[in-house]
Amino acid sequence: MMTLLCDIKAQVECAKEVGESGLSPQQLTHFERQYQSLLSDGFEVNLPPPVEADAPKQRGQRKQSPPKNLLDRLDWHDTAVLAFMFDFRVSFDNNQAERDVRMMKLKQKISGCFCSATGANQFCRIRGYLSTLRKQGLTVLDTLTSTFTNQPVFPVPLA
Repeated sequence: MMTLLCDIKAQVECAKEVGESGLSPQQLTHFERQYQSLLSDGFEVNLPPPVEADAPKQRGQRKQSPPKNLLDRLDWHDTAVLAFMFDFRVSFDNNQAERDVRMMKLKQKISGCFCSATGANQFCRIRGYLSTLRKQGLTVLDTLTSTFTNQPVFPVPLA
């Protein structure tokens, strides 16, 4: 699965370099079939253990192995996992999202919490604004200076 996802990523990067806006329908179908085939193979290998006839009946769901849990997630969330293949604006990984959340977690670790919901909302709004400025290649210091001199910079919304 890891090899397939990296192959898809390479194809997407090649298509971006050439200036294409998406993969061909044949490529999409091919990759989706490979993805589903790998999931099917994984489900065949990770069958639940057999239940003994004389074993006492257990309440609730039976515990699954970690590989089976991963297979279930990859199956249930296949559109999210492969979103980068269909829409080139979607990132292959979530590193940027994790970086955006890091400051919030650091603030939580140092302070323990926010004193009010209003303070948390203001903190998130400022952090989101700064993150958007950086992502759009704008100088943070210059835009903050212009914001405090009543000439705010509004980030361009992406389509």
